[in-house]
Amino acid sequence: MPEGPDNYVPSTDRESPVGKPVIRGDPALTGQRPEEAIEFDPDDPESLELAARTVKKFSENTAGADDNVFILRGAAACAALVRGEGSYKAATERAGGEASVSFIRKWSRVHDLPRSVRIHVAKGEIAPTAAKHIARVSGESRLLLAWAALDHDLTVRQIRSVASSVNDGASVDAALARKGYALGELRTQLGRDAYCRLRRQAALDGASPGEVISEAIESYFDDGP
Repeated sequence: MPEGPDNYVPSTDRESPVGKPVIRGDPALTGQRPEEAIEFDPDDPESLELAARTVKKFSENTAGADDNVFILRGAAACAALVRGEGSYKAATERAGGEASVSFIRKWSRVHDLPRSVRIHVAKGEIAPTAAKHIARVSGESRLLLAWAALDHDLTVRQIRSVASSVNDGASVDAALARKGYALGELRTQLGRDAYCRLRRQAALDGASPGEVISEAIESYFDDGP
């Protein structure tokens, strides 16, 4: 089915292979050269052993606690270990140390977030601890919560609260409204010509600038590949 403004379905889960350093291997995002990024192959015994050691160190917080690359590497190791061992329990037993089923599950979910969200985690714009709560919700809700977190500079506590409300059945819109925030509200900077054209067209159409922007964006993606 072709995608359009009425049936657009964004990717809400990881599309690249588990353990592959898609984000960690991008120097523009992490400053790390591709050859430095560790790949965890759940089907390779040696790589799986490395994943188990990485998860153990990660759970014990023995290195790089404030390093987003280290955290994303730990999350990748968690996901690969689960895939290789077949269950959270088996992965926990293989890793040992302070690793628990809950710990490995939470960070595996972060690794499974879509690339569009993981990029912001790698750049430090979404805290890894906040990403854990974003990953708790499913479908489009996790994208909406991630974008709202960026737009409103939400704290980890606020994100956790919204995620809990969503999992209890509330929409992201309603959960954010309870905190005094509106979904889709953001501040941006336009070039002078674009700003003048936007304001002129909004006035002629009897619409708000936001309505003109929304229509233009929907048209752009509807006409795109």
